[in-house]
Amino acid sequence: MITCYIEYVIDPYKVDQFEAYAKLWIPLVNSLGGTHHGYFLPHEGANNIAYALFSFASLSAYEAYRQQLSEDKQCLQAFAYAEKNRCIISYRRSFMRPLLAQESASQ
Repeated sequence: MITCYIEYVIDPYKVDQFEAYAKLWIPLVNSLGGTHHGYFLPHEGANNIAYALFSFASLSAYEAYRQQLSEDKQCLQAFAYAEKNRCIISYRRSFMRPLLAQESASQ
């Protein structure tokens, strides 16, 4: 399993628009073979940082997802929403291998 971790720098005056964008992506990732673990929006501390975590069975499954989203009408609409509203200033994407509770208990 591989987990994609995205750190967003968002416009702090457009958190509501970013939240709407995030709500679009959760079911899209799930419908395209991933497992979305949610978005984490500013609450206390920095008011312009948000995170997203979602997993795929493998890096090749993630790459297949990336290919699908470039052709999916709903995904393209979600990208267009963020571009129109300019709620995302920048983002960084990293990939991690999760250590899950059931794995640590068996060792």
